[in-house]
Amino acid sequence: MHIKYVDAHCHLQFEQYAEDDTEVIERMHTDGVVGIVVGVDLESSQKAVALVEKYKHLFAAVGLHPNHADETFDTDIFREFAKNPKVVAIGECGLDYYRPVEINDEVKQKQKAILNEQIALAVELNKPFIIHCRPSKGTQDAYQDLITILKEVKANHPTLRGDIHFFVGGAREAEALFALGFTVSFTAVITFARDYDEVIKTMPLANILSETDAPYLAPLAWRGERNDPLAVIDVVAKIAEIRGEDPEMVRIVLLANASRLFALPMLS
Repeated sequence: MHIKYVDAHCHLQFEQYAEDDTEVIERMHTDGVVGIVVGVDLESSQKAVALVEKYKHLFAAVGLHPNHADETFDTDIFREFAKNPKVVAIGECGLDYYRPVEINDEVKQKQKAILNEQIALAVELNKPFIIHCRPSKGTQDAYQDLITILKEVKANHPTLRGDIHFFVGGAREAEALFALGFTVSFTAVITFARDYDEVIKTMPLANILSETDAPYLAPLAWRGERNDPLAVIDVVAKIAEIRGEDPEMVRIVLLANASRLFALPMLS
């Protein structure tokens, strides 16, 4: 397999792929796409690990999404998942102040508590983690809280690192995250929304990853349909277009960025 792209965030273990996951995964192999299959809770993390064990070009992340903050993060079980060599990250974990019906201090504290448990596991196992961070409408509140948490941990654990999946912050938030050693990733939303162009143009290419969040967020070409990890090809091309840079150079750098963060054995 000639590896050309890394989809840093997809959910191939979800029910949307029950009928044709093998076909999609084979197309990924043909087109040189490596996928990080991301868990959002105990069941989906277990399914991610089981799936990636079957394919050389798939890897997993295991974690508990902030929208599952009422569930318990069982560190012992997730530690066992994470010890599998095909598990390259903890997550997705983080803060979501957008989706819950009511966001109050109690909800925020629950989210922060399970985030801190997962940060502790990532530090213990020296793995990066994948962060879901979504602020309330018209603010950057979740990013501000996240940056505060990461700064505190980073002071004691300098190897702390990870990716902010589906980044929707501004230049200030991006700079603070880069200073902490984090990357940010963009989805196929950038193929039809212009909200992210300025921040993509100005940030260092070394801090960018490509992702799909498949089955969600299909690119312009098949918007409204199920997305799949092949859309990462569109994402990389659009990042190059927005930045006015050579597409092949951008592809090579983004591939190296993902390989470095996730220590992907087939790329090292």
